Parts: sequence; structure tokens; C-alpha cells
Amino acid sequence: MLYGKNDQSSQSPFLQPIFGSDASKRDIPKYKLATEPIEPRIAYQLIKDELLDEGVARQNLATFCQTYMEPEATQLMGETLAKNAIDKSEYPRTAELENRCVNMIADLWHAPDSEAYMGTSTVGSSEACMLGGMAMKFRWRKRAKSAGIDIQAKRPNLVISSGYQVCWEKFAVYFDVELREVPMTAHTMSLDLSDITSYFDDYTIGVVGILGITYTGVYDDIAALDAILTQYNATAKLSVPIHVDAASGGMYTPFMEPEIIWDFQLKNVASINTSGHKYGLVYPGIGWIIWRDKTYLPEELIFSVSYLGGDMPTMAINFSRSASQIIGQFYNFMRFGFNGYKEIHQRTHDVAVFLAKTVADTGYFTIYNAGEHLPIICYKLKDDAAQDWTLYELADVLQMKGWQVPAYPLPNKLSDTVIQRYVVRADFGMNVAEAFAEDFRWAIDKLNQSRFLRQKDDEKRVQGFTH
Repeated sequence: MLYGKNDQSSQSPFLQPIFGSDASKRDIPKYKLATEPIEPRIAYQLIKDELLDEGVARQNLATFCQTYMEPEATQLMGETLAKNAIDKSEYPRTAELENRCVNMIADLWHAPDSEAYMGTSTVGSSEACMLGGMAMKFRWRKRAKSAGIDIQAKRPNLVISSGYQVCWEKFAVYFDVELREVPMTAHTMSLDLSDITSYFDDYTIGVVGILGITYTGVYDDIAALDAILTQYNATAKLSVPIHVDAASGGMYTPFMEPEIIWDFQLKNVASINTSGHKYGLVYPGIGWIIWRDKTYLPEELIFSVSYLGGDMPTMAINFSRSASQIIGQFYNFMRFGFNGYKEIHQRTHDVAVFLAKTVADTGYFTIYNAGEHLPIICYKLKDDAAQDWTLYELADVLQMKGWQVPAYPLPNKLSDTVIQRYVVRADFGMNVAEAFAEDFRWAIDKLNQSRFLRQKDDEKRVQGFTH
């Protein structure tokens, strides 16, 4: 059969080229809605172009948050974005997966069989900390009234290391609690236990032990804190419980250092939180909190949601949110198992040790953390180092290669010390680490050989670290 000019009736018009479109020749709307819609493929490309000059997430060494998941996990999470985690009756199987995750984590943290542990997923560790703090405050208030303490005479207080994450400051402000900060010492870089009981009184709702201080990655000695509290609580009018903020270490330490006693094996540990989106290996948006027994979770904080003709007890600050991260967490638990997590974390640890040696070999730095516990590297410039540049300038030069490396002062009484920190995550393989090590040495050489004049930067500020 022959074809010609008259046989074009069934042909569709070509799609308009993206960069030949009317939408591409004008600035995309920023602060109010455009009048007319545009094609989805054009909207996609224009928004993608808006993000061109942002950093690459996997080169962000400031964050603990996970930047890679397996394609199957990503697909599964994408397919379940529409599921609302709060709708237990509509999505009973999703609720069951959350229940399984809670039980798995409780087992990982040695929740006693003799007690009725309870737990829930949260929007990251921050919400988990808020829930843990509220439970401590409400429980203290009830116990204080029973003990005849005037709860209006003073604000309740919470004792914590000055190396706390900002969510605890938010908790104190939002829920009217005095935050009693115990200054970190240069020697331990963690909670100073030498005079800890002087911070306690009848208005202390609890003390927070941190399993992985954000600034340095150092662990508070929670076993030693528990021993001190055992003695203190024996004569105190109101016993003081421990809440462990294990945002970073809760999904790492059980696999890598099971000999460390920090969890529900200690009798004064009442509750623990963690970030599933850190070393739980899930994309950002998932946290967990477990109470060792229902007596540590006041009933007035628990609400009932209809569930298959019955009631489902819930506790949350947030309400509607996607269940996809919960499903992503369960995927990881099922996919990796205990040994899989251990293998991933071991290789992450090995990379941290390699990078710590790279830093040490330059001779310029005093190292505070060489990946001993969490796989992070934290250091400062040596006091007698013969260089004419600062860590802030080193951060700037590394960013020329795409690396986002934080430099910042330590808190409170240590604020004269400026440090730099790398977080090694599961997707930071040895091949990438070797590339970074090469860029790190290049950045130092570039700074040493630079000829431009610069004013000495003595101002204490934050470079690439705002969370």
C-alpha cells in the first residue's frame, strides 16, 4: 500500500518543547498563584531547575538524616503516601505494621517481660521527645499532688546536658518547664555527673541522658547516672526517672556495642526515643518512643480512636500524616534483620575510622571523636597549629567540591571552642570516602597556598549547621 500527503488525519500534534513553551520564557510564580495551569512535565522540569543550585543530599555531612533507601523501599513508600497513619480502622494492616515495629524496637531495647511496655511512632525524634517530656511532667504533677507538694509554688524542671538538641528547648518553652542545663566539660564532652544531684529537687520531673550528643557524638554515661539515681531515689520525696534521648544511638548501639548498658536494663530508665530516619535507615519523617510500663504514661495523655468496632489507644501531637515512613521502617526491619543492620553499621563505622585517620594524618587537628561510638568524626584545630585559616574557611573551600561540612562553636562554657564534624551514614561507602579524603587534603593545600588577603576570622558562628 502507498501513503502520501492525504494520509495525515490520524496524526496527533507534537508536544510543545519544554524550553520552547510559553511557561519557560517567564519566571515561575513565587508568592501567589498563576492565573493559568501549565503542563505537568513542564511544571516538573521548571521546579527541578529551581533546585539546581542546592547541595546534593548525599554530600551533606552535617545531617544524621538518611539520604538513601533501596529502590524497592522507595517504591513501596511512594505507593503508600496516601495512607493516613492516624486512620487505624481504615488501614488496619498498616496499624499492625506499626505495632510490630514498636514490639521489635522494645525487644531491641530489652523492655522487661514483667512490665507492660507501650510505644508509638512519631514525626521524627522531636515529637517523640515532646511526648516523653509531657509524660514526665504529667506523671510528676500527679505524684507531687499526692505527696502534698504545692505544684504552683515553682515551675517543674528537667535536668539535661548542655549538649541537648534544640527540641528539648522547644519542649521547655512550649510546656512551661525549666530546663536545668548541666554544662559539658572539655574532658568528657557529655553529661557531667560529678555534682548532678545538686540539680534535683521536688520539682524535677526527670533527667535526660543522651545516647549520642548532637555536637560531638559522645554518649552520656547512662549506667552511671542510673546508679546515682538509685541512691538518690532511695531517700527522695519524689523519685526522678531517666528519659534516654537515643535519637542517634538507639538504632546503632544495640547492633554495634551491645555490651553498653543504657536501655531498659537500667531500672530508672522510664522511656526512650529514637529517630527511625537516622540509623534506622528510613528517609526523614519517622521517630519512635517506648515507655517501659504503662504506669509511666499518664492516662490523660492517651486518646481513643475507633478501630474495627473497638478502641485504639493513641498518643500524638501531630494528627494526619502519611503512613509511608512507618511502612518504610517495617520494610527495613524485615529486609535487613539484626545481622543486616549490624553489617551496614559495621561498614559505616569502618568508613568513619578511615576518615578520622585522614584528618589525623594532616597534623592540624585535635580529634574529639574518631568514630568510637557513633560513626562521626569531630575535631578542632590544634592550639599550636601553624596555619593561617579557620575551620569556617575550610568548610567554604570544601563546598567548592560540593561537600557540606559544618563548623560551629560548642555550647555554653565551651563556646570558645570551634569544631568541625562529619556524619557518616550508610550510603557513604568507602569509594565515596576516598574521594572525600582526596578533596579534604586538596582543600587544606589550597588554603595553605592561597595568596589572597583575608581578615582573621575570630567570630564564633555556624557554617553549614543550622539544625
